[in-house]
Amino acid sequence: MRIRYQTIEFGELDIHICSLRDRQQIRDDHGRAEAVGVPQAHWSLFGVVWASSRVLANFMFDFDMAGKRILEVGCGTALSSLLLNKLHQDITATDHHPDAEAMLQRNVALNGDTAIPYLRTGWEDDDTSLGLFDLIIGSDVLYESDNLNTLARFIDTHATPHSEVVIVDPGRGQVGRFSKHMAGYGYACEQSPVCGDAGIGEDYRGRILQYQRT
Repeated sequence: MRIRYQTIEFGELDIHICSLRDRQQIRDDHGRAEAVGVPQAHWSLFGVVWASSRVLANFMFDFDMAGKRILEVGCGTALSSLLLNKLHQDITATDHHPDAEAMLQRNVALNGDTAIPYLRTGWEDDDTSLGLFDLIIGSDVLYESDNLNTLARFIDTHATPHSEVVIVDPGRGQVGRFSKHMAGYGYACEQSPVCGDAGIGEDYRGRILQYQRT
């Protein structure tokens, strides 16, 4: 399994990331991913730093998070969680892939920071031990139509009555359907287009979705 190291800058802050070299690093030697239902085509996706995750992290860098308990869903390499941890925010990370936790721990150590609370969980899981959060964030999580309501229900289960939700989507065509599911749980959506460089050093086209209960 080939890996790469990179440093991503946020103002005066540097976040060091160890990730898979590319999406071709597909291995599941002990069958852990298969055992929890991760399709083979998705085995490597958790370990790549996606453009949407960088857009989300940039957005969160300037976001008002004071006093908020924050949850990142589908964290993957958890760039936003690592950044918020560096900023001493109350961040918890989750992902479905069984290898995401080890990568998160490696990157926390790489940045010399304190441990980030983590739970391996799927959006269909009924485990409510995570508790409630004031801010729930995610990037590029609207990629399968069958999971849209499952994700919306997971978010609602772990949201406080006044929770905010921030999702970065690269234009996968599921935003309308997902927003309808969120509306069913009482959330209104504001969308902000992101085009051009987007502060990540590459061309990006997508949207930042911000949900709040009406």
